[in-house]
Amino acid sequence: MRSMVFALAVSVLVLAPSPLTSAAPAPPAPSAAPAKPAAPVAPAAPAPAAPAAPTANPMGYEMTTYYVGLLYRGPSWSAEDTPERRRIQEGHLANIKRLADEGKLILAGPFSDDGDLRGMFVFLVGSLEEAKALVDTDPAVQAGRLRVELHPWFSAKGINVPKPAPKP
Repeated sequence: MRSMVFALAVSVLVLAPSPLTSAAPAPPAPSAAPAKPAAPVAPAAPAPAAPAAPTANPMGYEMTTYYVGLLYRGPSWSAEDTPERRRIQEGHLANIKRLADEGKLILAGPFSDDGDLRGMFVFLVGSLEEAKALVDTDPAVQAGRLRVELHPWFSAKGINVPKPAPKP
């Protein structure tokens, strides 16, 4: 996405007229009089220095990289409700809680449309390899009920879900 936005910005910078540049001169109108020599042109002023790389995006947010895991039905997925499936699901939910408690998994949840895409994880870890290692600890992934596709995601820093208040 950043590449696409950058490419678009470069295209706009290259294609849009700017007060710092002049448009190409129009071709001379045909006339019978001989062309006069062009007046000397002063050298252009040096371009202003590029601004320092911003630490925030245009909306003012500090940005960071997260790792998003898209959870799909795996090769062993079945809709059948069995004790084994319930055991795997309980382990899957316990693993989600453990990773959240460690501060590595900041968002997780299922999609509700009953498609092949079953849910999503958002990890805040140091690398794609670390996110992959965490995904591999999930009992539903280990059992083949789910498969995970991981992607780096650049977004606003500080995304979180507040922990619920303890029940009285």
